Amino acid sequence: MTPLTLPEVEALARTVHEGRTDKAGRPYAEHLAAVAEGVRARGGDAEQIAAAWLHDSVEDGVLTRDRLAATALTPRTRAIVDALTKRPGEQPEAYARRILATPGARLVKEADLAHNADPERLAVLDGPTRRRLTEKYARMRALLGLAAKA
Repeated sequence: MTPLTLPEVEALARTVHEGRTDKAGRPYAEHLAAVAEGVRARGGDAEQIAAAWLHDSVEDGVLTRDRLAATALTPRTRAIVDALTKRPGEQPEAYARRILATPGARLVKEADLAHNADPERLAVLDGPTRRRLTEKYARMRALLGLAAKA
């Protein structure tokens, strides 16, 4: 089976996330597009960009693991999406270890964290939520060995 092209992966991601919004009330596809662009800007390849489009799909319940497995993706893209899918009750350290053990996943998570921690996105959230998320993202950056945000 020939893997989906990047435009096809983008269309799938936009379709399965249709109607969803992020914590700031913005269309969820904006986050996915920003992460995909962040991966591209960091030198990521097509498999990583495809994973960026789908990185939250299983965790958010818009694609099942079975549907993801049946989708025409490369094994590496599937592995990155799986690595980025948090398991219920999973500790951040275990999540970070899985990301670090999966070739290509760290760069996608770096782009995800960069967009999640964007001050403009965080500014629209209430103070306690903004502080909690800022601390969460900084901890994950540290666990992944990424430089602290300036």
